[in-house]
Amino acid sequence: QVLLEESGGGLVQAGDSLRLTCTASGRTFSQYTMAWFHQAPGNEREFVAAVTRSGGSTLYADSVKGRFSISRDNAKNTVYLQMNSLKPEDTAVYYCAASNLGWVVAGTGHYAYWGQGTQVTVSS
Repeated sequence: QVLLEESGGGLVQAGDSLRLTCTASGRTFSQYTMAWFHQAPGNEREFVAAVTRSGGSTLYADSVKGRFSISRDNAKNTVYLQMNSLKPEDTAVYYCAASNLGWVVAGTGHYAYWGQGTQVTVSS
């Protein structure tokens, strides 16, 4: 089992940048594929980005390609989401998630562990 805690959300203006951080408990962090999802009010939770155990492979939603970057530091049990050129439509609660699968996947059903989320609000 792994416990996840997100941080780094906030209120920013369109065009600004934010870096989200997800810190995991436990000594098996490097065994999990990690991902970020977001959920806006009234919408379903949607995939944003994922990274494999070693960090060697990533996957992004089309809406964030070229603007967001996911990375991880297994020595620090941490995964990051660097968000650049933020848009008002990026406004949502952002969740960190962990999967026992060894490859990047986008479906919420593949992720067994979730954090509580951090709010990101982008004003126009």
